[in-house]
Amino acid sequence: MCYIAGKSMCAQRAHIDFLEDLDFSQILTNPILDIAARVWEEDRYEAFKVCYRSMRVVDDLVDNLKSGSRPADLTEARAVQGMIQDWIRSLRDRDSSEPFMAQLLDAVDCFRMPIWPWERLARAMIYDLTHDGFPTFVQFLRYTEGAAIAPAAVFMHLCGVSRINADRYTPPSFDVRVAARPLAVFSYLVHIMRDFQKDHGEGLNYFADNLLSLHRVSSRDLEQSAQTGNPTEPVRALLQTYRSIAEYYRLKARQVMERITPSLEDRYQLSWELIYELYNQIYQRVTPARPDFDLAAVQPEPPAVQACIRQTIADFRHGK
Repeated sequence: MCYIAGKSMCAQRAHIDFLEDLDFSQILTNPILDIAARVWEEDRYEAFKVCYRSMRVVDDLVDNLKSGSRPADLTEARAVQGMIQDWIRSLRDRDSSEPFMAQLLDAVDCFRMPIWPWERLARAMIYDLTHDGFPTFVQFLRYTEGAAIAPAAVFMHLCGVSRINADRYTPPSFDVRVAARPLAVFSYLVHIMRDFQKDHGEGLNYFADNLLSLHRVSSRDLEQSAQTGNPTEPVRALLQTYRSIAEYYRLKARQVMERITPSLEDRYQLSWELIYELYNQIYQRVTPARPDFDLAAVQPEPPAVQACIRQTIADFRHGK
């Protein structure tokens, strides 16, 4: 039986009165996916939290190892790799002996989820452990299949399932990977530009080597830009290239949303819009061609995030 079967079934409403109860004031610093999922009914939101946490734990395990005060040695990397492999094996074998895995398996069963997103995430995290960066941008895109598209696909799956009864759902009518890909890649590129200073300070680099070479970005350029927030000219050119690529995926995401979202209930349509607009808000602040561009000013302050949420909801309400 679905572990959330006893929760409210008010989601069958076709209108948008759920908007009256929304309060984002306490969660403006949460991950954007979590902010967007707050508009869902309780059972799906609880399932999202379980799934997101399961992925976040693995991602943090790798990031914490790679961003330590000293480089991780081979023994440590192999130990973490073994933990990831054991984790995905437990999911495949449906080993519910660990309480949190039992919770995750309940969510997977209840909402008819495939396990490929977790498998691709595990593959990406093992790549992280065994490689230092990305030789080419194409290799980076392969990495995003697990690091970005996998969690986004889980989100899209939960948007698209249809309830049959209290504890049964039918899978989405669309391909969740196709639906997730452009918005996930756009969002991930925005993350890379937004978190440039933070990532560099932790010894993490997500820029592809071939694009670093193309723009003749040196390690000194990266260090100086991260320390001052004022990018050197080569780093500005690099960021402009990433911004142009992000623009391509932003437009593709909009096209996919316009094709798929009409088939969804209102609250799931709105959640997609919130993800798109909150990342677009950050994207619009990445203006490397401007002389006054400051890396530290890319992340909007909470009042600006709140204003973006309110405007997105107002536009959605007006559209309905």
